[in-house]
Amino acid sequence: MDNKQVAKPKKRSNLRKFLGKEYFVLKRQFHWYFGADSFAKADPKISLGHSLVKHRSFLLRPLKDVDMYLQHNKVKNMQIAVVHLNKVVIKPGQTFSIWRLVGRPTKAKGYLDGMTLHNGQIGKDTGGGLCQLGNLLYWMALHSPLSIKERWRHSFDVFPDVNRTIPFACGATLAFNYIDLQLQNDTPHTFQINLWLDNTYLNGEITCDTDLQTKYEIYETDHLFQQQIWGGYTRHNKIWRRITNLATDQTTEELVTENNAIMMYSPLLDQ
Repeated sequence: MDNKQVAKPKKRSNLRKFLGKEYFVLKRQFHWYFGADSFAKADPKISLGHSLVKHRSFLLRPLKDVDMYLQHNKVKNMQIAVVHLNKVVIKPGQTFSIWRLVGRPTKAKGYLDGMTLHNGQIGKDTGGGLCQLGNLLYWMALHSPLSIKERWRHSFDVFPDVNRTIPFACGATLAFNYIDLQLQNDTPHTFQINLWLDNTYLNGEITCDTDLQTKYEIYETDHLFQQQIWGGYTRHNKIWRRITNLATDQTTEELVTENNAIMMYSPLLDQ
């Protein structure tokens, strides 16, 4: 792999960060209400019978230097958000947007302080932890013909891998409302997103109105740790998708994304 140069993060004042955030929030809201996009909505009366992909992720995972009460609060936050995302039907030409459906997470809606990440630093904020929803939905979308219209990758690798089951950087970070996950349905078929929590997992499924006879495989190449000239370490890889038509056995491969993340821990940690 070629040498990967990553710039050292910039530090901005709290006022600059607040004003910048609210500017982009208003800009996104203007697009929601005056733009030309047709957004998907929930319809509990519809239940599509052909399952494309199922996935689940642990609700409570001990993390270094993170109080477990933030993990429990995250579960509560996801329980509230899932109500707005479950049973969403994405018709041809429509866009699925997490924040368009969930809205701003506030204490008045019942959201609690959950873990947040900003510039690689662990913090807490109302509604924190909803990135787990973005991660699960993005991973499932990669196993479907839905197009990724908007996805923001994590620019920092904060925690060492513990029981990782999918390639590094296959998630989607979220921040209301301009850092969103949006899926576009450019097919003639209709899709539905199903989400639910049990005692252990966040569960998800994407279903379709027809059997697409298609298999999706996601894999990584060019995985690399590298030290930068400014002293920090970075982590890199490429994510690919292999699509197989089960009726014809024809296979195509495509590059999904290339990830370059600043590491917040040393890759030379002892076992």
